[in-house]
Amino acid sequence: MKTATQNYHLSFEDTSVAFAHQSNSKLRKTYLIFAMMNQYWLVKIGTFFIKLTLKLGLPVKYLIKKTLFNQFCGGESIETCQKTIEYLAKGKIGTILDYSVEGEDNEKDFDKTTEELVKTIKKAAQQTTDIPFSVFKVSGIGSVDLLEKVQEYEEDLTAEDKNAFERLNNRVDRLCKLAAELNVKIFMDAEETWIQDVIDNICYEMMKKYNVGGQTIVYNTYQLYRWESLDNLIKACEKGRNQGYTIGGKLVRGAYIEKERRRAAEKEYKSPIHITKEETDVDFDKAVHFAVKNVDVLSICLGTHNEESCLLCAKLMEDNGIAKNDTRIWFAQLLGMSDNISYNLANSGFNVAKYVPYGPVEAVMPYLFRRAEENSSIAGQSSREFLLVKKERERRTNKTV
Repeated sequence: MKTATQNYHLSFEDTSVAFAHQSNSKLRKTYLIFAMMNQYWLVKIGTFFIKLTLKLGLPVKYLIKKTLFNQFCGGESIETCQKTIEYLAKGKIGTILDYSVEGEDNEKDFDKTTEELVKTIKKAAQQTTDIPFSVFKVSGIGSVDLLEKVQEYEEDLTAEDKNAFERLNNRVDRLCKLAAELNVKIFMDAEETWIQDVIDNICYEMMKKYNVGGQTIVYNTYQLYRWESLDNLIKACEKGRNQGYTIGGKLVRGAYIEKERRRAAEKEYKSPIHITKEETDVDFDKAVHFAVKNVDVLSICLGTHNEESCLLCAKLMEDNGIAKNDTRIWFAQLLGMSDNISYNLANSGFNVAKYVPYGPVEAVMPYLFRRAEENSSIAGQSSREFLLVKKERERRTNKTV
């Protein structure tokens, strides 16, 4: 079946561009990492034993740091990410510093995380070209239980709940206000549907305050695997246009599909997730079409590893006379993945950034486990990442023969 981008001139198959930044030794290391992750059974067993050894306090941190951590994370602190920032900048790719510590659930940790996020915003302001965005999760600076209670049982909030929610809002406002003062774009990441409505409300309030005067600072995240998301995006743009502020939208497919469907089944309500991946793909591409037609009020970042959606956006930009480097449209992928997309887009002149997670090794392990699971082979199928690295190694070998 012919696709909308079939005859478009941009290709993501050129591995010489995708891996030009990697030496032969680095490429070999990347190959070995993805080769191991390409074995589903090995990922399952390895994950179990890493969790066990960390729990027992055994010295495996060095091994993790030299393999998974170095592949998918920028460093343990903002300072140690500098090498990665410069490394990506050489390929004309920006960095999105993502403080990936998970699991905090008290006011002291929420304040600590907020201070760390302040540092990422100030770092971005110092290196605007190399660090085009900051990012945070609202659940990283406030209680998930509180967010759920505000969304679903607001009438039951106690005075203590209301005070805690006010502190959460103050933290969000502090981050967005600083970002606006320093002219740094900032993403609010998407989360589970049972807390997403309240996060949306907070985000839109921040847009009203700070996405004014022709600048788009605050970006909400739209998970297009939700059948409501496309409509939510369209309505947000209509409201922004009518009330005189712009909308920032990070477009993603979605990250909590199993959790969402399981909860919907347990609590006996309609699943908020599309039944098929094809429906998600359709809505994502519709969102891209809508965004390109509404750049007067909507700035977007395509947070996707889907090649067809990236090609679609690039083609629509060309068809609508939008410059490749127009700052209202960005593409973003995760560090260590989809370099064929990131580097080929950047090489062609588009705005591209990589999410660069950072934090203490032990604290970012949940993130690393998800990346390993994502790249594992099921039913004998090799992951896209593994095949691309393998292709580039073969190309270099044949070139030297």
